[in-house]
Amino acid sequence: MFGKSYVSTLIDRSAETPADRRRFMKTAGATGLGIVGATALGGVVANSASASTMSADANAISDATVLNFALNLEYLEAEFYSYAVYGHGLPDSLTYGTGHRGPVEGGREVHFKSRAVGQFAKEVARDEYDHVAFLRTALGKSAVARPEININSSFTAAATAAGLIKKGEKFDVYANEDNFMLGAFIFEDVGVTAYKGAAPLISNKTYLSAAAGILAVEAYHASNIRTRLYDRGFAAQANAISAARDSLDGPGHDDQGITVGGVENIVPADSNSLAFGRSPGQVLNIVYLTPKAANSGGFFPEGVNGQLHTSA
Repeated sequence: MFGKSYVSTLIDRSAETPADRRRFMKTAGATGLGIVGATALGGVVANSASASTMSADANAISDATVLNFALNLEYLEAEFYSYAVYGHGLPDSLTYGTGHRGPVEGGREVHFKSRAVGQFAKEVARDEYDHVAFLRTALGKSAVARPEININSSFTAAATAAGLIKKGEKFDVYANEDNFMLGAFIFEDVGVTAYKGAAPLISNKTYLSAAAGILAVEAYHASNIRTRLYDRGFAAQANAISAARDSLDGPGHDDQGITVGGVENIVPADSNSLAFGRSPGQVLNIVYLTPKAANSGGFFPEGVNGQLHTSA
């Protein structure tokens, strides 16, 4: 659908560092080529506007960097759902790449009692698997490896922060389908806001189209989870998780629970009915489980791979 070979070729030429991106701009004959050549050959000093543009290009976040950041999150979701449905994680063939490849701690099969929830979990597991496979194919040799993921103690820490359990207690996200749905609620809303926040950082329309397609799928997942939790009477617990996310991602108060003023709130939108976005740093605040700047923690004990790895 997105022309994978074409995407792969472009990203390989626009890999993950500013230097790679500048080389890609040169080979593509992008704006600034004449300035670079003239400066190198004739000693011509570029005017301030051109110099400013070149500086911005040098510091810009490449599209591959943004997609690799998303790939880290997809690894987390894919592993979480794969264990819940199948009792095992991703195949090794989908976990190698640049950066440190880490293990997955925790994870086991959920014994679903509800046919509807079990089928939903299986569908989402397939979607997240496909997202990992697609992004890896698109990124080619620039794709980052799966970082170390902690599914075990991280959910306990998140549940403690939300007040779902007391300090010293354990939250087993795989113990039953209710716990599983609450755990999924932590991820899916964050995934939607992550792709929304990343959209302005993506310059290539092909990559933007792919990211928009994944965002739409994540939004379907999130709305389904919010609806099921509401119907099952877990509004208070979900709202507590929402408040915990809100306390982690910065001073704003954008996150919304599944009820507002006692009324069902399936779509967390602003006054214009628009979804909000989170910056990569804000997303990392949540998955690192810290409101401070950090390079690791929570679900990623050694941090994520790629250039975007520090929380806000």
